[in-house]
Parts: sequence; structure tokens; C-alpha cells
Amino acid sequence: MREGTQDGGQRDPVDVRLAVRLAGLRAERGWSLDELARRSGVSRSTLSRAERGEISPTASLLGKLCAVHGRTMSQLLGEVEAAPAQLVRAAEQTVWTDESAGFVRRSVSPPHTGMRAEVVESRLAPGADLAYDAPPVPGMEQHIWMLEGIVEITVGETTHELRPGDCLRFRLWGPTRFRCPGPDAARYAVVVLP
Repeated sequence: MREGTQDGGQRDPVDVRLAVRLAGLRAERGWSLDELARRSGVSRSTLSRAERGEISPTASLLGKLCAVHGRTMSQLLGEVEAAPAQLVRAAEQTVWTDESAGFVRRSVSPPHTGMRAEVVESRLAPGADLAYDAPPVPGMEQHIWMLEGIVEITVGETTHELRPGDCLRFRLWGPTRFRCPGPDAARYAVVVLP
């Protein structure tokens, strides 16, 4: 996990809003940190640091918290947006980076109340390997359209190798894994339908 500061010691505004939202989600359920740790499998100290904005959560941590709270990562990140708009320019789209995992996620179409589908652009560095134990929302449908590079996606027991132009559609019921074998970075679009 990265410390929740930008160069110069300033805290990243997205991380600050995310910390507040994570604490709010726990409070809405009336859970203690111990209860959330038990449900998510994340240590109490890590949860506490994330809620105080002392660390920038990793993709793995956010994946576990999204699963516990029944949200997609896009929904959670969309909730920390100031106000959703109909048109979001590329320069204004929320970008979230997990440098330690080699993962960059851009919310191309932030979620909006009443809208079901969302589009996300994901980038994996060569050698990046992300595994998720459970879906944030069981049965969630995803369409993954490969734009650049190669990515291996494991859904359940089946691994698919995607190359530019390929599209994979599946419903999330169990663990998934996204791996970029290299030598180049991978870039793909994800359409999510909860």
C-alpha cells in the first residue's frame, strides 16, 4: 500500500474522499472495525489507516471492501465524485492508481443513480498480476474488450488470453485473476453491468 500523499506531502483529494466514504459505509452498517475486519479478511489496523486516509488502498483491498459492501469498484469510486455529469471530459475522469500492483483504472463513465452500465479503462504493467477472491456483486456481468497488449483473465477455473480486438463476456460468481504476461503493458475497456 502506498502512503496517501502526493509529492510535496499533500494528501490526494480522491484518497481523502475515499477514506471518508469507507468510514461512512462501515458506520451505515453499524459495524466496528473488528467486525469489518472479520467480514473482509483485512486487518483492523489496515482498515483503520485506510479510513483515516493514511494509506491509499490497493486494488486488492478495495476489491475486498467492495465485496463486503456489495458495490463495484466503479460505484465506490463514483460515490467519491463531487457530482456526476452527463458528459465527462477525458481530463476530468477519475483515475485511480495502484503503483505497487502495476494497475491503473480510469472511470470513463462514472456511475450515476439510475444508470446500470459503466465503462472503465484498465491498464496493467508487464508482469502485473491481480487476483480477486470474490466478486463485489455476485452475478455481475462484465464485457472486456482488449485494446492493447495481452492479458490473461481467469474466471473460475478457465483462463482466457485476450489480444487486441478480442472481447470476453462473463458473469462473476467466484474468483478472478488478471495477468499481463508482457512484454508490453495491457490496456482494455471493461463494461460493467451489476
